Amino acid sequence: MTIEPAATKLKKNILIVDDHPFIIQGYKNAITRYNPENYDFVISEAKDCQSAFGLITNTDSLVFDIAFLDISMPSYEEEGLYSGEDLAKLILQYMPNCKIIMLTMFTEFLKLKTLINNVNPRGLVIKNDLTFDELLNTFDKVINDQTYYSKSILEMLSSHDNSIEIDLFDKQILFHLSKGTKIQDIPQFVPISLNAIESRKTNLKELLEVVNGDDVDLVKAAKNKGLIF
Repeated sequence: MTIEPAATKLKKNILIVDDHPFIIQGYKNAITRYNPENYDFVISEAKDCQSAFGLITNTDSLVFDIAFLDISMPSYEEEGLYSGEDLAKLILQYMPNCKIIMLTMFTEFLKLKTLINNVNPRGLVIKNDLTFDELLNTFDKVINDQTYYSKSILEMLSSHDNSIEIDLFDKQILFHLSKGTKIQDIPQFVPISLNAIESRKTNLKELLEVVNGDDVDLVKAAKNKGLIF
């Protein structure tokens, strides 16, 4: 009797970053159930931007094939990482072939549009729409070199045709204002002059139509437009 040799499984390195352990476990349960006869998954996990930074930049670490990232998570300000969007950019810098799957609670069009423009993820799913089957479907599409956006995201994209975009310095200014940093102290964190920061803040107020508002109004408008999370 001839015994056929076992087929060699395809190894895939997966990164999951989320600040909720039960969500990480849910992702792991789904991934390990995907086509186990053909794939061997090595799963790494991180709970915030700082721990993810260590995994991504460590030269002895794995090179990830697919990364699941929550958009909103604890920041790592020392490295300029404020969200899953920033982590996605970092991953693509170190591992340009990694396929990014973004998961979020946000449903505002401009937040999602900004994310798509800045990262162009292979998968984008709103968590409220996420079921076990939806997660498996997303993973199946992405691992097979397809792009997958959940139904509600596609509906939002088809019903809007414009967005507001800002650059990195504007984003950093808004972030520090949202944390209560005084305008005169922001040059410690953003490498431009105080005059330039004040000028940019004035322009942001005009852009977001809060010319007569204070910093709280500016931050609120920026969050509502999806410019910061």
